[in-house]
Formats: sequence, structure tokens, C-alpha cells
Amino acid sequence: MKKVTCEIEVTLDVIGGKWKPIILYVLIEEGKKRFGELKMIIGHTSQKTLTNQLRELERDGLINRQVFNIIPPKVEYSISEKGKSLYQILEAMCEWGEKNCEGYEFIRRMCTGEENE
Repeated sequence: MKKVTCEIEVTLDVIGGKWKPIILYVLIEEGKKRFGELKMIIGHTSQKTLTNQLRELERDGLINRQVFNIIPPKVEYSISEKGKSLYQILEAMCEWGEKNCEGYEFIRRMCTGEENE
């Protein structure tokens, strides 16, 4: 049974982190994004946290970071082939959350935009 535990630990280590699955899903679904665009989409994270999560995703080969040598500096993030391989897992997480969101009213309202009403 240790083998399964180890494999799950590897997956969680790579995609664990409050915003990593969301970052990955956005890059898969919507394509390249700049830091500011990701920050606007996520909205509920600090610049430091987002920066750290992006660095870890890049380190683990799940996203690509492209720096353009222009002024002002421009950096784009995109999903890598390895990152794309997580799509089914992320999609399953979305489906599970949709089916089991009862009791998580704040999150449901946040996701549907009802929190501002």
C-alpha cells in the first residue's frame, strides 16, 4: 500500500497549494496569461503567494515562463505538456466541487459572483 501513498504524495506535492490547481486550470482553458491577468482572475491571493506558486509550478515543469526583453518587462506563463497531463484530474476536481458545494456557501457565492450582490 505504500506505493499508492507515495504516488498520491507526489501528485499532491506538485499540485498542492491553494492556487496551483486554479493556475493550471486557467492556463489550460484560456492559454497564456501575464502575472497581472492571473492575479485578476484569482483575486484572492497576495502577490507573494502567487509568485511563489508560479515559481514552484515552473520548477516542477508544469508551466512555462517566457520573458520578453522589452521595457517595461513582459512575462507570460503558459501550460507545459506535463501540465496539460493534469487536465483530467483538474476537471474531476471541478466536477466534485460542483456536486458537493453544499455547506460551502461562501465559496459557492464567490465562484458564482454572488458575493458582490
